[in-house]
Amino acid sequence: MKIEFIEKNYDIGARLATIITKKINKLDKYFGENAKARVVCKLENKTYKLELTITNEGLLYRAEVVGENMYENIDMALPKIEKQIIKQSSKKRDKFKKSAFDDSTYLFLDEKPEITTKEIYKKKSFELDPITVLDAIDEIENVDHNFYVFLNAETGKVNVLYKRQDEKFGLIECKY
Repeated sequence: MKIEFIEKNYDIGARLATIITKKINKLDKYFGENAKARVVCKLENKTYKLELTITNEGLLYRAEVVGENMYENIDMALPKIEKQIIKQSSKKRDKFKKSAFDDSTYLFLDEKPEITTKEIYKKKSFELDPITVLDAIDEIENVDHNFYVFLNAETGKVNVLYKRQDEKFGLIECKY
């Protein structure tokens, strides 16, 4: 697995990079050689944040952990990733190594996570009138939701404006 490290206000250091690499490489049990891992280590307001994103065969697995240090964070992130892998295994079996699930032992989990089927609870449809991003920010605050879908008047593309955990906004521009 190819692993990319990104440091933001934090120096990973050779020892931590070696430990993280060794632990992430255990996930090779599930993936072929095309899998990629991205590890972001941040220090924000005296809190240590680790983001682990793994992509393989068009599938994405992501865990974000905040803790007292990066050594504990990687130990908390890996079970989250493995849980996502196990949940996807029955639907996307062809995306994993053939022998990945031959035995019932897991690397970071003690038992198989409960797998529930998801269903659509509610469906809405609405007309998209072109508005600016600034107008969309006003609208998201008016409707008091975490996201707002709109047709960007400047680009002519569907956008999703969302509130981040830090109370800032993110913008997703849909390409089609």
